[in-house]
Amino acid sequence: MNRWLVVLGAVIIQINLGAVYAWSLFNQPLIDKFGWDREAIVLTFSITIATFALVTILAGRLQDKIGPRWVATTGGILLGIGLLLASQATTLTQLYLFYGVIGGAGIGMTYVCPLSACVKWFPEKRGFISGIAVAGFGLGGLIFQPVIRFFIENFGVSSTFMYVGMIYLVFVVAGAQLLRNPPTKVEVNEKADHVTLETSTHFSSKEMVKTYPFYLLWFMFLFGSMSGLMVISFAVDIGVEVVQLNVEKAVNAVMVIALFNAAGRIILGNISDRFGRINTLMVIYGVTAMTLLYMSIGFMNYPMFLGTVSVIGFCFGGFLSLFPSVTADYYGTKNMGSNYGLMYQAYGVSAFAGPFIVKILPFSQAFIVASLFCVLAVIMAKSVIPPVKLEKTGVYRQEMINQK
Repeated sequence: MNRWLVVLGAVIIQINLGAVYAWSLFNQPLIDKFGWDREAIVLTFSITIATFALVTILAGRLQDKIGPRWVATTGGILLGIGLLLASQATTLTQLYLFYGVIGGAGIGMTYVCPLSACVKWFPEKRGFISGIAVAGFGLGGLIFQPVIRFFIENFGVSSTFMYVGMIYLVFVVAGAQLLRNPPTKVEVNEKADHVTLETSTHFSSKEMVKTYPFYLLWFMFLFGSMSGLMVISFAVDIGVEVVQLNVEKAVNAVMVIALFNAAGRIILGNISDRFGRINTLMVIYGVTAMTLLYMSIGFMNYPMFLGTVSVIGFCFGGFLSLFPSVTADYYGTKNMGSNYGLMYQAYGVSAFAGPFIVKILPFSQAFIVASLFCVLAVIMAKSVIPPVKLEKTGVYRQEMINQK
């Protein structure tokens, strides 16, 4: 099988899953139709993300056992059903259950499958391929914005859930049919493209959590994601309150962030293949820390505002493309699904931690706190030593090996 077909399937799936980030388009139409409170409606998105993150653990273990195709297919069906049911919701409880829980579970079932499959097929360029896969997720919200707006304006908000649910169902299930795990050895008849999978030791999830590098990496992932989401989630508010822009100008930051976020996933993933995952992460954390410190000063005009949020979005994309590769580098690919499912919980926590910090602190102080967390992540990165499992004794020791 041509391994690039797996990448094609991954991108198709991730674009559709990433449409979840266009949720804000539903807020006002739901208020207008049902008269619900805005905060209560926004809670649907939080429930979706929380369910999504938790289900990745189960989905990762399942796809390690039976392969990515059927797990991703199940996820696509769940996502489609969740939105079809949401089109009939008349209460907030129904919306939470149908969109948040069932739809979120569908995203969680599917998300880890294309990542795991791609990383296994491309051991020599894990960062780049992971970047391509997650770039689709980053662009999904941007690509689906005009689609969702069209349906809302022409058919109403409830019918929009039905139509986009049908789109997700068709395309996610179709993309899932292209997902396959590679055989033990991968031989691709292309110029300079002969690859053999590594024979390094593979850790189970239980073995992984017994090694201290896992916890260093987990908190590093948390700190990076938290810092990025803090800016991305409140980009418009930052533009209005800190830079004193009007809403029309501040909204442009959303599109700019989405584009740089997707670019960062691919470019930084490719750089990590050349210069090493940890080295690249240290640079990303350093750049993020300096950018946040500058933002805390508050002396920004419109171009500088767009420039700083672009840098944050670019670096944030790097976190999401590098940590799947780091997980595979350090703990092998055999149990990649379940292992990254556990690692990904750091992102789930960050989705709540970043906004929480902004709620209790003014933007300037929140930026300083996030910057300090990024500096701490750089220090932690220097302490990460890849684990090596001794097969005969089952004992773990830390050994310096090529970080690349």
